[in-house]
Amino acid sequence: MRGWGKSGVRRRLPTVVGVVAVLGSAVALGLGAPAGAASAPTPVTQASTSARGVSAGSINVVFPLISFSSIEGEFEIKSDAEYGEQTKAIHLFVDQINDAGGINGRKINPMIVGFDPTNPNEQQALCKQWTQGNPPVFAVVDGLGTWEGVNELCVTQQGHTPMLSQWSTTTNWTDLGSPYLWWTGADDAGILAATVQWGLSSGRLGHGQKVGVVASDEVSDQDALNSYLLPDLKKIGVVPQVVTVTADVGETATTDSDATLAVERLKSAGVQDVIPLLPENAFTPYIGAETSQDYFPKLLLSDYQSEIEVALGLIPIPYDKALNGQEGVTAETLGGIDLPVPEAQGGYDPGVRSCWTVWHKAYPQTPKGNINDDIEEQGPIQAWCQEIRLFAKAATMAGKDLNRRTFVEAMSRITNFPGGYSPVLSYGPDKFSGPTQYRVVEVHDNHPPTSQCLRGPSKSPPAGVCWVVEQSWKPLP
Repeated sequence: MRGWGKSGVRRRLPTVVGVVAVLGSAVALGLGAPAGAASAPTPVTQASTSARGVSAGSINVVFPLISFSSIEGEFEIKSDAEYGEQTKAIHLFVDQINDAGGINGRKINPMIVGFDPTNPNEQQALCKQWTQGNPPVFAVVDGLGTWEGVNELCVTQQGHTPMLSQWSTTTNWTDLGSPYLWWTGADDAGILAATVQWGLSSGRLGHGQKVGVVASDEVSDQDALNSYLLPDLKKIGVVPQVVTVTADVGETATTDSDATLAVERLKSAGVQDVIPLLPENAFTPYIGAETSQDYFPKLLLSDYQSEIEVALGLIPIPYDKALNGQEGVTAETLGGIDLPVPEAQGGYDPGVRSCWTVWHKAYPQTPKGNINDDIEEQGPIQAWCQEIRLFAKAATMAGKDLNRRTFVEAMSRITNFPGGYSPVLSYGPDKFSGPTQYRVVEVHDNHPPTSQCLRGPSKSPPAGVCWVVEQSWKPLP
């Protein structure tokens, strides 16, 4: 779901995994994607007491990575030097824990497994191996959120195996995966609620404004629309015009046609504000259709489907007029710079700064293709650092008797953990997503350069695009 560009410019991976996972492998895995709000989550006190994957001296933990030999992996290595350093990062941060005595005397055994996100059969086989086969696995830790959708439910709901992941959608997924599925990304139910809250306070929603929602036909997007967004809008008296765009990656012509028709309908209805619920492969043609029809409504962007990150990658070329100046809700530290200066100056927050210190000591040289040795504020290195440290925190809190139940009980007690993508992570017995705050940012084209975009190292050129912080942190609803 997530990928990064240098200087904190984050972009969504151009992957088909979300569509394949939700629409394709649900049947293969014997799982149904969530439809509507799920029943109450399973209490952590009812988790399995299995210690599978835990021995007297080690803990087997899987770290899934998109295979560098896959089309997507090859693309990422070419476009982002940090992407190719993930294995180094995993070993570095695991070794830091192991060298300090491990987890109550046990060493983490990192099982780094590459996979092709376009091959659901391979993912099914890997899930079965991790949850049932040998060597036994205690937990799956996914720093980048590339093992997503029903593949998460395969590990957790079906396999009763703890999983930490950056990938997230709405609450019903963690309810189904409970008490084993824990997100470091924000629960999109809260993100959508915050979007509506901000939309109302800013005058974009209500006040006689005509509102539209454009959603994809993906199961997860339709569920987010009908179970979360529409009820939130109803509470403030807004009945939007809803249009649907297919997101099947094998039907690009249909997606393009749907996007064109969606814009025609919204434009003819005089819609002034649009909330998109679209993956990148549908969001981009939708914005293209807006541009071709010279229709530029206010967009209420958000972390949903990484729309804010995608939007930044589409300016100044080719969709500057449609996206420059658009605003949205994020639970992430967007708007900062990749620099170990004080957070007050736009630099790393404490969690990322700590990760950079360890990385810089081990690898002080500048990677080939980069202009400095600073890690990306929203990048793969700190992502793995955050996830590994969070796992170690919970496993240590679980005590000597480490098993699935003691681990998830410990996760439910973690609060104010220094995060990476989001500044603080807090969990609870029925709170399976860590981020607790959001802020509003603007997508900004910095041509010609202005002071709105924070400057990185003195030798670096001014940022061409950036996120400008419009509103400071507020509690997620």
